[in-house]
Amino acid sequence: MTGAERQSILIAGAKREGELSVYYAHPIIQVIAETFAQTYGIKVKTWRAGSEAIQQRVISEQRAGKFEIDVLSNTAIDTEALYKEKLLQEVNSPVFASLIDKAVPAHKQWAAFNLDIYSGAFNTKQYKREDLPKSYEDLLNPKWRGQLGIEANDHVWFGALLAELGEEKGKKLFDQIMSSNGFSIRKGHSLLTTMVASGEVPMAITVYNWNPESLKKKGAPIEVFWIPPLLALPSTVAVMNKAPHPYGAFLFYDFVLTEGQKMLADAGYAATSKKIDTVYSSMSVKVIDAQNALTHQDRWFKMYSDMLNKRNK
Repeated sequence: MTGAERQSILIAGAKREGELSVYYAHPIIQVIAETFAQTYGIKVKTWRAGSEAIQQRVISEQRAGKFEIDVLSNTAIDTEALYKEKLLQEVNSPVFASLIDKAVPAHKQWAAFNLDIYSGAFNTKQYKREDLPKSYEDLLNPKWRGQLGIEANDHVWFGALLAELGEEKGKKLFDQIMSSNGFSIRKGHSLLTTMVASGEVPMAITVYNWNPESLKKKGAPIEVFWIPPLLALPSTVAVMNKAPHPYGAFLFYDFVLTEGQKMLADAGYAATSKKIDTVYSSMSVKVIDAQNALTHQDRWFKMYSDMLNKRNK
């Protein structure tokens, strides 16, 4: 169904259900959930954790026959893994037509509402924009020795980047960078960004596009920069196949992909709606294929670990 009839049926059903349960990783979901609750008078119970913790809890609860979660929001790779576990359900929403290409996989068991674009960040007290590297090859310059930071678990970014650069060429390049100049390895994009803002790590090459901007708004001496090719990992929304409140689940799902898109854009995120113009709309960004990334995840993890350990060999 589409249009006003679909919407009225979902609203009526959701009001009868009266509540909704959402597990999420991306911070904007809480804001969207609060607005949704105010709009429809439906209680939304939320639980936020890291992507791995969400994955473990969902699988554990479902296997134990505890079906309390209605809507899941996580990274595309983690959500794709739940599709493989047959824990999600297909959604046919009229909203899909307004989303960018690759926002919805063929199986339609999740949809991307945001793109986390891998970017660089630099401390503006230590460097000027004209000093920054314009390519990954530029990171071989000796002036970057001891200056670079990288996130400890960004194997998906690394694997996808090497697919763009050419795997053998990319592995050789990053082995050389690690051996000659090294990386300060930090776990968590937010932590790494904070280290750049404090000056402890003058420049990072793998944070999310919104990390530096959020600290900059608070007055921190930090700005974002870009090294092509630009890669992005989608954040997704999905409905569980045993959702106890299905009307509310579908209503919230559509809300995230419509009204929620403006909230994303206003907060500085990269919304996936073609109807929303953001600073990222004109950028050439390649969306990482979640199905491909899940297939190659173990191999990418090993390649990344080998690169990070290169300086210790």
